[in-house]
Amino acid sequence: MNSIGKVTEELINRSPFLREAMTEDLINVSALARKLRPEIEAIIGKEVKEGAIIMAIKRMTPGLYHKLNVKITKVMGELGDFHVRSNLIDYTFENKDSLKVKQTQLLEEINKDNDSFFALCKGVTETTIVLNARKKEVVERIFRDEKIKSSTEDLASVTVKLPLINTEIYGIYYYILKHLAWEGINIVEIVSTSNEFTVIVKQDDVDKAFKILMQIKRLA
Repeated sequence: MNSIGKVTEELINRSPFLREAMTEDLINVSALARKLRPEIEAIIGKEVKEGAIIMAIKRMTPGLYHKLNVKITKVMGELGDFHVRSNLIDYTFENKDSLKVKQTQLLEEINKDNDSFFALCKGVTETTIVLNARKKEVVERIFRDEKIKSSTEDLASVTVKLPLINTEIYGIYYYILKHLAWEGINIVEIVSTSNEFTVIVKQDDVDKAFKILMQIKRLA
């Protein structure tokens, strides 16, 4: 049988923002208990007193989240250089065998330009390519026989160099994306390697995104 404490913690853990706000004592516990009560009662199958839920919330330990936050903050303070690229465009194509040949042709064209931005992400059913908008005609010529599922113009990117230890600590990407989400910045694409993290946003949002990332590093 599910206990009130277990169910309460499971419901709260569905929202990382909520759990983090609790750790920082930013949540009205009584209001949260009232909000959770109907769902807890539905899961347990009986009436639950609000006071019991409040006690369950207060007993939740913030230890793990506090320790993780300390580690992430340390990594944020060691972020390396930031690189901003503007005037980008992305294309998403349906995966077909012929797409591989076209990608090779595109790479040959891209390699002729030393100052070109290029990122390719292949999924199970589709492939997305992000590159400088000045390559638009090249892409549309090479891929003219491929099925374009979507394309977006007026994009920009911010690339962050991460310290080597980033691969040993979970929550790094969440921490960065959380701050961008709180400021209402929509992420169009995400590109990452072992020690670099790139967010693709609309051109109008790039200055704000850069400022937020700089604040994360400066305040760590």
